[in-house]
Amino acid sequence: MRGGRRGGRPFDYGELRSLALAMIAEQPRHGYELMKAIEERMGGSYSPSPGVMYPTLSWLEDMGYVAVEPVEAGRKRYRITAEGEAFLVANRAAVGELLARVGPAGGLGGVPAPVVRGMENLKLALRLRLQRGALDAAAAEAIVAALDAAAQVVERS
Repeated sequence: MRGGRRGGRPFDYGELRSLALAMIAEQPRHGYELMKAIEERMGGSYSPSPGVMYPTLSWLEDMGYVAVEPVEAGRKRYRITAEGEAFLVANRAAVGELLARVGPAGGLGGVPAPVVRGMENLKLALRLRLQRGALDAAAAEAIVAALDAAAQVVERS
């Protein structure tokens, strides 16, 4: 992942706060909707867990950056406040860099998130295998055959 951080996360906790706030500024969202929207923007390669997302939303609410709209069916929907908008304006450069790194809504140039996730999984599997040590001829042939077969499937799709 670009801009990777400790624990395989693409950004630190403060950046997640800014990302969540910027995405709420785009449109009010429920926590689950926000997690899915982040996953989509990350091309399926990262989705914040509820244990990360909900404390982030609570912090944003405590800071006055978001407010909870009337609850519908027990779900809170968050909207940005004037204080939240002021925070985004004051931190425009950092938030802009973060959004550029995360990518536009819809993943990688409109490529569906599951396809991007599959590409990332393949890249990671290859990297991990190569880190374990040199490939013997049989292993190299097996990997090449699998990659060639996958390429043919992609070309026919």
